[in-house]
Amino acid sequence: MSRLNGKTALVTGGTTGIGLETARRFLAEGARVAITGNNPDNLAAAAKDLGGNVLTIHADSASVAAQKDLAAQIAAKFGKLDILFANAGIATLGAFDTFTEAEYDKQIDVNVKGPFFLTQALLPHFAPKASIIYTASVVASVGFANSEAYSASKGAILAMSRALAVDLVGRGIRVNTISPGPVATPIFGKVNMPDDQRAGMAAHIASTVPMKRFGEPIEIANAAVFLASDESSFVTGSDFIVDGGVVAA
Repeated sequence: MSRLNGKTALVTGGTTGIGLETARRFLAEGARVAITGNNPDNLAAAAKDLGGNVLTIHADSASVAAQKDLAAQIAAKFGKLDILFANAGIATLGAFDTFTEAEYDKQIDVNVKGPFFLTQALLPHFAPKASIIYTASVVASVGFANSEAYSASKGAILAMSRALAVDLVGRGIRVNTISPGPVATPIFGKVNMPDDQRAGMAAHIASTVPMKRFGEPIEIANAAVFLASDESSFVTGSDFIVDGGVVAA
């Protein structure tokens, strides 16, 4: 397989779940890949999992300074970047009436501010016909309880992506989003609730999906490969929904 042969790719949040699987698919398709993460142990494990054929970079997605440093490292290592898959994100869920300012700020810093300033810092280094892909979510289109801040952050990514698609089309850079539905990733293990409640929440979420299951990371990664490749050369400003039918229901 060589759909990305000769291309360079950066996958943020590439140590677990969707990011890790997408890095694996990019490598299999011939790309040279860098991944980021904020946990050194996860970075080491991902490098081992991917066979050592990946550049790992420690980066805090909530820090603007870290995004600028990351862009500088990518420019030094790759020269030009063909693919940005801005996937790093957090999902902090909680009752609206008790949600704190600190929780809100963290959600926006990681999910919106980080990708915004990373893209800005990378702008001089994108290759002609580069592809920028952001991980959004169906929560930007469908209401889910206790997800107000998370939904707001993903709605912002959708709006930002469309505006960037217009601004960057003259440079030959395409900008799109992928909006996954519920996906079986470690992010659900980080929800702050007892195990039995978490299991009950997962079962309820799965029941709301017309396909009656969670998606798998590979199913999102396959969409990312399409948007990263020249096969999607006439696609920009679009949101690729991969959700098992949630939005359609």
